[in-house]
Amino acid sequence: MNVLILGINYSPELVGIGPYTAGMAQFLAAAGHAVSVICAKPYYPQWKSDPVFAGGGKRVSVEQNVRVVRVPTYIPANPDGKRRLIHHMSFAARAEIAMLEEIRRSKPDVVIGIAPSLISAVVARNAAHRTGAKLWLHIQDFEVEAAFATGLLKDGGIIAKAARQFETWALKADRVSTISPQMCTKLVQKGVPSEAIIEFRNWANVDEIIPLLKQSTYRSRWKIDRRHVALYSGNIANKQGIEIVVNAAYILRNRKDLTFIVCGDGPNREKLVQQAAGLDNIQFHDLQPRESLCDLLGLASIHLLPQIGGTADLVLPSKLTNMLASGRSTVATALPGTGLAQEIEGCGLVTPPGDSKAFAQAIESLLDNTSLRQSTAHEARERAVQRWSRGTILHQFHKELDRMLSLSEET
Repeated sequence: MNVLILGINYSPELVGIGPYTAGMAQFLAAAGHAVSVICAKPYYPQWKSDPVFAGGGKRVSVEQNVRVVRVPTYIPANPDGKRRLIHHMSFAARAEIAMLEEIRRSKPDVVIGIAPSLISAVVARNAAHRTGAKLWLHIQDFEVEAAFATGLLKDGGIIAKAARQFETWALKADRVSTISPQMCTKLVQKGVPSEAIIEFRNWANVDEIIPLLKQSTYRSRWKIDRRHVALYSGNIANKQGIEIVVNAAYILRNRKDLTFIVCGDGPNREKLVQQAAGLDNIQFHDLQPRESLCDLLGLASIHLLPQIGGTADLVLPSKLTNMLASGRSTVATALPGTGLAQEIEGCGLVTPPGDSKAFAQAIESLLDNTSLRQSTAHEARERAVQRWSRGTILHQFHKELDRMLSLSEET
């Protein structure tokens, strides 16, 4: 089949949804399909243009048999609600031109739109309509609700009403997939027919990310001389509520066997560094190369996965999959009964969002109870293999894609 994918994020971005869109495209290309991707030039999570791709308008390349068209996009240094909206609109405008060029070049059988950005789903819909292709929409985040939950948009009023109406319209497609059972349920609540909904999880790289049995090289590189490491690695933005990590470091500052490591970039990083001033038990580092991910995750005694309240069923953090695959326990913040809480159950401990004291106590509980830490770490690896295998997830996706097109041919 001829597959055209539209998604704002793509490789070489190291975190977020980019690696999953790239993995999907490369899997389909390896299966013998013609695959083209329209995406933005890399910018995430730093919210800065990657110097390698700066200037020169759009860039076209072939990477692992995937034709990749990267378009320039407005990138705000401070991605608040208004600037983020302009950012997505600028991508949609550039992508519209690139998509028209691609469909003239080769007619697609299926157009796959990745949200975020939901705004660019309009572009994917237009391309499918022009060519008679099937439209598959994949939801990584419920970005409209997440914008309200994180304060990027204020509820009530004309803008809020328009955003929700737009979301309802944008979710109309031949297939709509998302990454957890709870998010599938939310699609039904938003009016998507159940027969059109597919669960398409993000995967863990269980062959690349394995439990590290030797000492991580990051110990000597970062001069870590304490026995335990509580690690956060990923984006540093408003959905994470990562201030709780610094608060926990302050609460546990008298433990001389524990170092907190925060690896990541994003608009809130500088504020966190300032918040942690004077603490000798926390370090900040940039995101590490993909090829070092196993070594980095193996540095952790415990992984940290903070989220603010209200987002646990709107977003399932993509970083979770490889955290589980690394065979380490996790302390997460989520409300009981949410998708995130259910995924962590048995693999670590869950505390209420924003409760720094409970978060710190959960970290101590795992550090001081070796049996609990080891049993939850073992369960984390087992769960990654059973639920989050890359091959299983992508083969099932491929099967559903074939089924959609087969049904189309029959009718």
